[in-house]
Amino acid sequence: MSSEPQIIVGNEFTQVIVKKVYTRNGERLEITSPKLNHSIQLDPLALESLTWQEPEVFTEFLSKPFGK
Repeated sequence: MSSEPQIIVGNEFTQVIVKKVYTRNGERLEITSPKLNHSIQLDPLALESLTWQEPEVFTEFLSKPFGK
């Protein structure tokens, strides 16, 4: 169990909890959606790859929630 602080970010549509976690493969950023009970752990390279994207990529993500 991590004692790292968590950050809660939300608006009128959703809320996510972000915290650093330690795994046997190193540090990860864990992002959790309490409303949907989904979470993901991203390593530093996965996080950096987000910065390579144009904003339109995220628009596309939102147009097909859950890959459907």
